[in-house]
Amino acid sequence: MITKRIIPCLDVKDGRVVKGVNFAGLQDVSSPVELAEYYTRSGADELVFYDITASAEGRGLFPDILRRTASRVFIPLTVGGGINTLEDFDRVLKCGADKVSVNSGAIRNPDLIRQAALRYGSQCVVLSADVKRVDGQFRVFGRGGRDDTGMEAIGWIKHCVDLGAGEVVVNSIDTDGVKGGFDLEMLAAVCQAVKVPVIASGGAGRTEDFVRLFQTLPGVDAGLAASVFHFGEIAIPHLKAQLRQAGISVR
Repeated sequence: MITKRIIPCLDVKDGRVVKGVNFAGLQDVSSPVELAEYYTRSGADELVFYDITASAEGRGLFPDILRRTASRVFIPLTVGGGINTLEDFDRVLKCGADKVSVNSGAIRNPDLIRQAALRYGSQCVVLSADVKRVDGQFRVFGRGGRDDTGMEAIGWIKHCVDLGAGEVVVNSIDTDGVKGGFDLEMLAAVCQAVKVPVIASGGAGRTEDFVRLFQTLPGVDAGLAASVFHFGEIAIPHLKAQLRQAGISVR
């Protein structure tokens, strides 16, 4: 059985970790450097760092806070936000990232995925897809969930994997921050469409949500969450113990 990963997510705005509901109403949480240290000690398998306003503000990701955060992390680090060119990939990797997450940059130029996979390897290229239901269809959103692209999400995700994305983070805008459980319908559709690792994001509220995720969808490789970890509602060691008790293999 594939070992499941538990991944905290740092949504960073103006150098601080923030969290909202349905991608809106952001509230200050903590320093990304402090949280990175905490999660490294707490048994997280990986860490995701998103500069969530870089694309909307039309700028590159802030390198200083990323370097300081990466220097305290001793687990794989995925970084995204304002990734539009191969130079952005290079800059983020040199700051200490292990993998680079691309979203709006790929929407504008899908060939960026192919170019990055050729230069750095598919294992380094992570597609982050912000998805919301619109008129009964899974729709891709850009610029941090602000813009409806009009593109059907499952076909878009499959296309990006075909171009070379080695991993997919599926961010459900509908369930983000609601804490009512992961979007299993959306995730099932993605798992059927692609053969690369799929990371579920959006909706975790209890340890039972992670148990249900992995038991219902064995094809999902990892569960990603933010506020339930940031505010101590779920402790990662306890979560992993509960998953093992449910017969789910974790690191």
